[in-house]
Amino acid sequence: MAYHLLQRKRQAGADLAQTLAKAMVDIGQCQSCRDYTEHDICELCNNPKRLEAESICVVETAANLLAVEQSGQYSGRYFVLHGCLSPIDGVGPSELGLFELQKQLETHGYKEVILALNPSVEGEATAHFIVDICRGLNLPISRIAHGIPVGGELEMVDNTTISHALMGRQLL
Repeated sequence: MAYHLLQRKRQAGADLAQTLAKAMVDIGQCQSCRDYTEHDICELCNNPKRLEAESICVVETAANLLAVEQSGQYSGRYFVLHGCLSPIDGVGPSELGLFELQKQLETHGYKEVILALNPSVEGEATAHFIVDICRGLNLPISRIAHGIPVGGELEMVDNTTISHALMGRQLL
C-alpha cells in the first residue's frame, strides 16, 4: 500500500496520514463496553433499547463486535476485551478489563452472558476465566456455536472444528 501511495497517489497518502494522526488523538474507548468511540459512551451503549437489554455479549475485539452487530441477530449490550488471556505475552485479567466486566455483571442485573470468543487456546482460557466469574455470580452463561461454516466442505475442515460441530449438534 505504501508503494502504491508513493508512486501514484501521494496526496491520498498525505490525507490518510492526517486522518490516522487525528484518529490516534480523538478515538478512545467507551467507558461502558470498551468499543472504540470519539465520545465517553458509544452510540450502541447510548441506545435506549440497549440500555434495557438483559444480556451482554463478550467479544475479543472491536472487529468481532462489528461482525456480531452486522449479523442482525443480537440487540443487547457488549463488552470488548481487546484480546485474550496470554500470560506468555503479559496479557492478564487486568489488561482485558475482566475485573471491570465483573463489576458490570454485579451491578447491571444481566440475565445472560454470551461469550463470542474465538476457539483458540487463548480464547478457551479466557472463556474459562469468565465462566468462573459468572458462576460466582450465579449468572447464566452461553457460548456462540462453533462448527462448519455455511458453504464449507467437510473434507476441508480441521478435526477440532468437526469435533466442536459434532458436540454442538442440535435436534431438528
